[in-house]
Amino acid sequence: MSAPTTVNSHELDQMLTSATPPRVIDVRTPGEFETAHIAGSYNVPLDMLREHRDEIVQHLDQEVVLVCRSGQRATQAEATLREAGLCNVHILDGGITAWEAKGFSVNRGTQRWDLERQVRLVAGSIVLTSVLGSIAAPKLKWVAGAIGGGLTFAALSDTCAMGMMLAKLPYNRGAACDAQTVVSRLVER
Repeated sequence: MSAPTTVNSHELDQMLTSATPPRVIDVRTPGEFETAHIAGSYNVPLDMLREHRDEIVQHLDQEVVLVCRSGQRATQAEATLREAGLCNVHILDGGITAWEAKGFSVNRGTQRWDLERQVRLVAGSIVLTSVLGSIAAPKLKWVAGAIGGGLTFAALSDTCAMGMMLAKLPYNRGAACDAQTVVSRLVER
């Protein structure tokens, strides 16, 4: 299988103003999407895309550009769509972070912390608490070790169980985002 095709922010901007603009699919959580997203993009969270890929792929007949915070989840989404037979898929290099850094506009809503920042807060808090708590209860140090092991596995496997769990919290859910609504929005265009 060939390497994923990426487009940079300038290329995507040109594609969006062309006669046949691509569908921009943002695979971040609804909460992250509400915070900032590229105008005209569709929010299809990664877990929903994986679960309903065959249904979604039926409505993607033009070029598709996948967006997430930095490119990691978009790469996973690209592999999912390619497995379903979709070949016209690209990834925004550097994600929404690079898009904003290059000065391109986004639609802004309620400000929330990025999922990655939430993972750092939770993991760091658990490690700090367990290390300090190990003064009184020495076995608590193993909790810190387990979190370290989990973070190491997350880096090696390019997945994050803690991030997937945090994405399910009401804070990260944002507006209702279900498969039927997503598909109906894709069909409308």
